[in-house]
Amino acid sequence: MLSLSSIGFIRWSTTPLIVASARQLHTATLDLAARKGTREKVRKAKVKKVVEKVGFIRHDLRKKGKLNLNVANKHIDDSWKQDPKDDCWVSKYYKWRVYSVEEAIHCHRETHHPTVYNLPNAPLYAHVELNMQAEKSTRFVDNFQRMVAIPHRFEHGENRNIIVFAKGQDPLKEAKDAGATLVGGLELIKEIQNGDLQLAEYPFVLAHPNILPELVVIRGLLKKNKFPNPRSGTLGVNLAEMIEKYAHGINYNAAKDEQQKDFGSIVACIGTLQMDTKHLESNLSALLQDVNSMRPKREGKFVTRVLLKSPPSGENLKINPFQYIPEQGVFSKKSAKSTDTAIADEEDEVEQEEELRSAAKGAAA
Repeated sequence: MLSLSSIGFIRWSTTPLIVASARQLHTATLDLAARKGTREKVRKAKVKKVVEKVGFIRHDLRKKGKLNLNVANKHIDDSWKQDPKDDCWVSKYYKWRVYSVEEAIHCHRETHHPTVYNLPNAPLYAHVELNMQAEKSTRFVDNFQRMVAIPHRFEHGENRNIIVFAKGQDPLKEAKDAGATLVGGLELIKEIQNGDLQLAEYPFVLAHPNILPELVVIRGLLKKNKFPNPRSGTLGVNLAEMIEKYAHGINYNAAKDEQQKDFGSIVACIGTLQMDTKHLESNLSALLQDVNSMRPKREGKFVTRVLLKSPPSGENLKINPFQYIPEQGVFSKKSAKSTDTAIADEEDEVEQEEELRSAAKGAAA
């Protein structure tokens, strides 16, 4: 026989006890805990799950930022490989053959002969590979777009509409004779303000310094890189030279690779295969010298490799670019030359900003 005190002890104990012929009595504490957990599960099930909507993502950006360990280094260094011993070899075991510019052009002319591709006047492209690392190892050169004047013009097949702003009969006549698409002064600015003239039709905007104060009023209608600037060569006194450069020069872009930030590339047409070999070489030299002017202030190579291509042929003929530009940089962190250049650039920017501010005040008055 069990007393009341023993029954109470059995009821509220935390462990099952064997009572009256091995019968188990479970405690109420465990029952309450079980009911509490069940209620929480039901309560959570009633809460609506909010699904965050994600906008459309382009296929080339869906894996952007994710670690990809299988990406190969795009800087090709075959200096450790041996030179080929004869005129027939497996290319992956030996160094790339380096052609002269004359030999490379001759090879492309053979593949584009009327008996092969039948494209004797095909364009010739220079593929320039760059080391985009800046002065610091964690910094990289920004993408840039430039126009380079070349000694021998050719048909590039691009839209090169040029609009020129100037005041006075002599600058306007000089620009018109040089081949500008549209030339004008104050009346042209008013047409743009009224919406009668669309600047989107003119990819290049040039100006004479004498009209800069009046040109400030349409600065907001121009893109940042289209407003005339002396550093980009779109603002100057010699309009004929500027128009010649932007009408017949080589327009090229240098872009970093998305996966490998220290690798950049340029693809630029330097002429056609029917041009004289010396003329093509001169155009290539002008392009490489202009690219080398963007070299960061550090030691080492900036231009790493140059290939000559001419579609539809798949031949990539390597040439030696260091016949036209220096191979190694001579800059250092405390270079006096680099310091002077930076100071000069800052002074030019300050002067230009002061001119624009004074021009804006004059226009407002």
